[in-house]
Amino acid sequence: MQFIKNVAFFGFADTKPGERLYDQAFKVAQTLAKKGYVIVNGGGPGVMAASTAGAESVGGETLSVTFYPKDAPGFEGRYPKNITDKEIKTGNYIERMFKLFEHGDIYIIFKGGTGTLSEFATAWCLSRLYYGSHKPFILYGDHWKKLIRVFKENMLLRGEENKIFKIVDSTKEVLEAIDVFEDNFEKRLKKYLGNKDERAFMEGGLR
Repeated sequence: MQFIKNVAFFGFADTKPGERLYDQAFKVAQTLAKKGYVIVNGGGPGVMAASTAGAESVGGETLSVTFYPKDAPGFEGRYPKNITDKEIKTGNYIERMFKLFEHGDIYIIFKGGTGTLSEFATAWCLSRLYYGSHKPFILYGDHWKKLIRVFKENMLLRGEENKIFKIVDSTKEVLEAIDVFEDNFEKRLKKYLGNKDERAFMEGGLR
């Protein structure tokens, strides 16, 4: 049984084609889509648009979870050029973020701003809450090593909180990390506890 099918992308909304960050997200999505993974993102510009473009370049399947803001001037909103095969519309930023977590089986988090930071922190928190049946995440880029080091030195972290993610710096390492997490899923196949809403944040919970 394959647990990881949908891969959700998070990262900086202001990166543009030709920039290193955009190209990294494009390449990772392109490679994953070629292998049959569904690419999921928030329907905005930057890393989100790059992941859609990468998947589409090889005929891959894409899904966006969107929010059309009326009174959120600091939010990038829906990007007209980020056209996905399927779109799930939400009513606000928080609902959008949690729907992204629901529909991703694993998360890849690239460099970003405060929005990306909030998504990273929430992914980490959910993985810790449901540890053992959690959805893992991948941190793309060496800068994450410095950030995690700061957290370890200045925050109060539990042992399992360091076991639910991997830091990578290449598409090859992304594939290797997904393979490891997939293998771990098979080894620790557990019953899903809790109600339907909680299962959405556990491995295979929407299936």
